[in-house]
Amino acid sequence: MTNVSSPAANGKSDGSSNAIYIIGALFFIFGFVTWMNSVLIPYLKLACELNNFESYLVAFAFYISYLVMAIPSAWLLKKTGFKNGMSVGLGIMALGALIFIPAAMHRTYELFLFGLFVQGTGLAVLQTASNPYITILGPAASAAKRISIMGICNKVAGSIAPIVLGAITLKDADGLKARLVTMPAAQKVAELNELASRVILPYVIIIVVLIILAVLISFSKLPEIDTDHEDETVAAANTNKTSIFQFPHLLLGVLTLFLYVGVEVLAGDSIISYGGSQGIPLSTAKFFTTCTLLGMILGYVTGIICIPKVFTQEKALKVSAIMGIIFSLIAIFTHGYISVLFIALLGIANSLLWPAIWPLAIAGLGRFTKIGSSFMIMAIAGGALIPLAYGRLADIVNPTNAYWILVPCYSFILFYAVKGHKIGLTKNVEIANVYPVAD
Repeated sequence: MTNVSSPAANGKSDGSSNAIYIIGALFFIFGFVTWMNSVLIPYLKLACELNNFESYLVAFAFYISYLVMAIPSAWLLKKTGFKNGMSVGLGIMALGALIFIPAAMHRTYELFLFGLFVQGTGLAVLQTASNPYITILGPAASAAKRISIMGICNKVAGSIAPIVLGAITLKDADGLKARLVTMPAAQKVAELNELASRVILPYVIIIVVLIILAVLISFSKLPEIDTDHEDETVAAANTNKTSIFQFPHLLLGVLTLFLYVGVEVLAGDSIISYGGSQGIPLSTAKFFTTCTLLGMILGYVTGIICIPKVFTQEKALKVSAIMGIIFSLIAIFTHGYISVLFIALLGIANSLLWPAIWPLAIAGLGRFTKIGSSFMIMAIAGGALIPLAYGRLADIVNPTNAYWILVPCYSFILFYAVKGHKIGLTKNVEIANVYPVAD
């Protein structure tokens, strides 16, 4: 392969645009598979007769795979390159979806969790490849804008997924929940088995789509980016660097992303169950995750329009963190639809956090970009631990006061926006934007 300048640098706008379309399709898949969890939590809670803590193991099993598999994903990408690695990731996701079929047939919660872990493993590979790819594929100053476009693809799919899966799996869930209380044991088992089987057809369709997309990616002309290349400024700054642990702004960024993913997943995945705890029927509450994600889409559109012309990535991060603190407190000190509304509005607060944290955290990493990106992907495990902690607090106190966990998370994100992203970073080092592309 011959190394050439990046599409942005050489004016290869067509190649860059085609790559963005392909990555956009991947982010759509990310969103659809990921945000089905918001329905799976109340669905499996009912079908498998779980408490709050046990039901949030859905999020734990899915997101903990990022922590376990991020480093192996980086190793895989070194062997396969970005394009083939993405195809492998899609294949692994299809395998995880396949596991749902025997899990549903036998109503075995542990098997559902294993399937979610495998799906998360596939997504870890895809995320390790696609996030640095879209960050680097174009000018540095507009990285958050490109990630925002990917975010719209992700959240449009995420808005659709709960409605589609909820319509199938939670149909008459409120009536069934009431009937189960007085139902004979044998009939109860039969009803719950029928409920569990509802998930089979959606996941068969998902398997087919994932396999088709994997084949299309494999035969696409997606350009390869050499992230081991450093421009002169970055190379000079990294002359004495021998370890990823010598980049404190990255390590703080990893913790910030951990907290961000935790609060985003908590807001999206808990809102249906939280609505139920506020006396709102599941037939209505099943639409609440979509409201949260529509808020995120609104924020992404704002980022596309305004970054960097109106405000910077750093400013977006500051304002978003402050909004998160304010909305969390209002949700805690109100109740009913008002409280649920402000959990939904966290979607707006969360929307520009991922697009802003990523470019700030991997700034100036140069040849350390792949391993740095792996650390960032490991931080997605925040989606495993913070919702699980919320579920435990909800069992101990109540679902409303359990949301206090949000406040310190947003406070640390605000610290990173104000100071943390600058620590240890040479002032004249900007986000590298001239990585070679292999023809």
